[in-house]
Amino acid sequence: MTLEIITSRALAPLRHGFFTRKGGASSGIFAGLNCGTGSSDQAEIVAINRARVAAAMEVSPAGMASVRQVHSARAVPLSAPLAPAPEADGMATATPGVVLSVLTADCQPVLFADAEAGVIGAAHAGWRGAREGVLEATLDCMVDLGARRDQIRAVIGPTISQRAYEVGPEFLEDFLDEDPQNARFFVNGEGDRFHFDLPSYGLHRLREAGVAEAEWTRHCTYADPDRFFSYRRTTHAGEADYGRLIATIRL
Repeated sequence: MTLEIITSRALAPLRHGFFTRKGGASSGIFAGLNCGTGSSDQAEIVAINRARVAAAMEVSPAGMASVRQVHSARAVPLSAPLAPAPEADGMATATPGVVLSVLTADCQPVLFADAEAGVIGAAHAGWRGAREGVLEATLDCMVDLGARRDQIRAVIGPTISQRAYEVGPEFLEDFLDEDPQNARFFVNGEGDRFHFDLPSYGLHRLREAGVAEAEWTRHCTYADPDRFFSYRRTTHAGEADYGRLIATIRL
């Protein structure tokens, strides 16, 4: 099966992509393009999937840089893939040929580019990382490498949508304690439940940080099991594990 790669005009002409689960070698609950080395999928099958992504990005598998994602606000500059990968959730590079990659399964994969300056970035931004500042940290890292904030374009890829993201009152209270204006990102659910709009919150943080353009591809990971892995959908289904989607960008 052919790989399915979601792209954005905002990041053109740079090679990039939000890969769906189509076109992979995994089977069972991981069926498709599972790129998560931390999953319980067979390591050799995950390696095949990642090699297919690397080929689509026109690099060897060793040319794909990543970080050890921990839901943090840390971003790091990279001039080459590192082993072991640094603990962070954002990264930036000004080195041609290096592919930045992040893994997600409901959290926001965010790709950044200042094509004029020749600087790119990528971030894994769940609610915790986004609230603590991983998007801004990635932008700061890009600026340190020569990017201009008002030239950076950022695109949020497939992520969980508000309709599928039910949270409790404590979650809402934490966001309101940070900023009462965050109420705009919540709607009432059943009983004491609320629904959180993660991509709108991400877009808000990006725009407040002064980027030239920010958009969401408007794909919900939870609602489309044929195309996307979803941690929350897997949890609701009582499955033992879940696959990880990959998003990539290169100069």
